[in-house]
Amino acid sequence: MNSLSGKTRMTKERLIPLIVAAALFMENMDSTVIATSLPAIAADIGTSPLTLKLAITSYLLSLAVFIPASGWTADRFGARAVFSIAIGVFMLGSIGCALSQSVTHFVIARILQGVGGAMMTPVGRLVLLRSIDKSALVNAMAWVTVPALIGPVIGPPLGGFITTYFSWHWIFLINIPIGCLGIYLALRYIDPIRSETPERFDLVGLVLAGVGLAGIAFGLSVAGLNLLPWPIVAGLIGIGTIAMTLYVFHARRTASPVLDFSLLRLATLRASVIGGFLFRLGIGALPFLLPLLMQVGFGLSPFHSGLVTFASAIGAMGMKTLAARIIRTFGFRNVMTINAVVSSVFLAACGLFTVTTPLLLIMIILVVGGFFRSLQFTAINTVAYAEVEPPQMSRATTLVSVNQQLAISAGVAIGAFSVESTMVWRGMTELSAADFAPAFYIVSFLAAASAWFFWQMPNDAGHEISGRKVIDMSSRKGAEAAAVKATSEGTQDARDQKLG
Repeated sequence: MNSLSGKTRMTKERLIPLIVAAALFMENMDSTVIATSLPAIAADIGTSPLTLKLAITSYLLSLAVFIPASGWTADRFGARAVFSIAIGVFMLGSIGCALSQSVTHFVIARILQGVGGAMMTPVGRLVLLRSIDKSALVNAMAWVTVPALIGPVIGPPLGGFITTYFSWHWIFLINIPIGCLGIYLALRYIDPIRSETPERFDLVGLVLAGVGLAGIAFGLSVAGLNLLPWPIVAGLIGIGTIAMTLYVFHARRTASPVLDFSLLRLATLRASVIGGFLFRLGIGALPFLLPLLMQVGFGLSPFHSGLVTFASAIGAMGMKTLAARIIRTFGFRNVMTINAVVSSVFLAACGLFTVTTPLLLIMIILVVGGFFRSLQFTAINTVAYAEVEPPQMSRATTLVSVNQQLAISAGVAIGAFSVESTMVWRGMTELSAADFAPAFYIVSFLAAASAWFFWQMPNDAGHEISGRKVIDMSSRKGAEAAAVKATSEGTQDARDQKLG
């Protein structure tokens, strides 16, 4: 019986991360795959690519509004049910996109996709945290981290390939078999765990946080797309900032806030949120800057550009087998502090790429950089929950997901602003390869600054989930045994001397 339960546990420890990873891959890839296919979609439904960029921003807006509600929803209705329904909603949105005949239909379908995506990401992590033992969490998070890195990289070339050789409709229809398989596996292998004492729904907090996050995230995203004039963008970000400030005051007076900032008292979660924000802000600009450099600066086609940038995904996949061992050997604090700087160096190296740089060298730098970035994301995503108690898990996953969304939006905005500022400073009217280097240096500096926050964690941060505590205990026992042996030998020597 024990052997059977052990096999069941091992099956779940392997399958559940893959189920969550597949759903997150679908969401991460879909959010970027559309960018390459906008001209073809616009021509087919009779509008301009610029107008159709509303489809991208409406998706991001929907994510920002509904993520805060994910934690309470999972507690109230059960993480497995909400996760499965979220996949279903995302599939419905995908079908709606494929069947769209106008801009209005397409935008509504993208908003529906955003609702599903807003629930899939945080609730998927919650499923993982409630299903996997903490000792196996690093390996599980390594699987879940890979889609977040591969999705934005594989999205553009895949979108270009499907649009060129098939039809843009298949960009969305390929989600259907993936989603159906995900729902089936979730219902079969994920336990129906729900909170026994769900908290009261904070409607006022949800409205304030939704408006705040939507204004900030939407404003930053639009700034990166050059879709609206800067005064309107500044107004959106300003309204979002005011709403979030009001929310902070409101959260102090409610017992069940949708975004629980009091969790930042935990050293590991605080480092993961603040340090992780800076790191993601820098790295989040990479999927935006690198394809532009390859296409506009070096003249590569979208498909060939995607093949080059896909090299970073290869490095990310190579990491997942080594992450747990590296973190267990050196500890979270040491790995995250040093690796933040190492990853930033490889990010800055992209600023040195020129038209004459061999593609093989570019791909090697991207592969190695992808390995270190993936290791860092695995560590950040895992250590966030090291000190979180089970009743607080849903709040923690919501807070982490909101932080990630804002960081990615901010990274794209800062990357775009840096490129545009360089063009103005150089007096250029057309974008060239020389305009990208300062942007890479700026975002790499911001990513490197995260190392300071990781270093502030306790030396034993996350030892329980990394397994390093076991190693430390073994070393301590070995040292104690050696000391006992030395004492015994010393006593025996003294006796021998007396006898002599």
